[in-house]
Amino acid sequence: MRRRGAIMLLSATMVATACLITAAAVGGYRQNLTPSEPLGLWRIEALRRSAEIGDLVFVCPPATAMFEEARRRGYLRRGLCVGGFAPLIKTVAALPGQHVEITDHVAIDGRPLAASVVRKADGEGRTLTPYPGGTVPPGHLYLHSSFASSYDSRYFGPVPDCGLLGLARPILTFDP
Repeated sequence: MRRRGAIMLLSATMVATACLITAAAVGGYRQNLTPSEPLGLWRIEALRRSAEIGDLVFVCPPATAMFEEARRRGYLRRGLCVGGFAPLIKTVAALPGQHVEITDHVAIDGRPLAASVVRKADGEGRTLTPYPGGTVPPGHLYLHSSFASSYDSRYFGPVPDCGLLGLARPILTFDP
């Protein structure tokens, strides 16, 4: 009888946890487990205007070979976006029509972007190929994170704004 009770309790706990996770996902809550932004619980807030420079946003990366390779390398997590990717939390650094120059750092319209060192290799010594730079095309956003090892537009370039989910609002977060 004790064993049956323990199994029932474990089953009920698992069902309750699954329901809580589902409700959180449907309600726009996401857990950030990457150091590009503070770790913890975040909420997606609907964006009722065009994206602006400085907006901290959730965006689904496009399902491309580049992002598939990034997931294999561990830069991206699995999630509910097309292609099975988790949404990224990044800051909008440039909008359509702005010019992005990539050298050992990033400059937008000739102005250096803070905390934008471009690395030649990741933490495991694998080569990183930077985005070559250029003008952000219509319908795209150039994304950035001030975290030095962030996988952002320094490497993958501008992303389609159709993947924009909304503003990223911290709920319960902490810096490691």
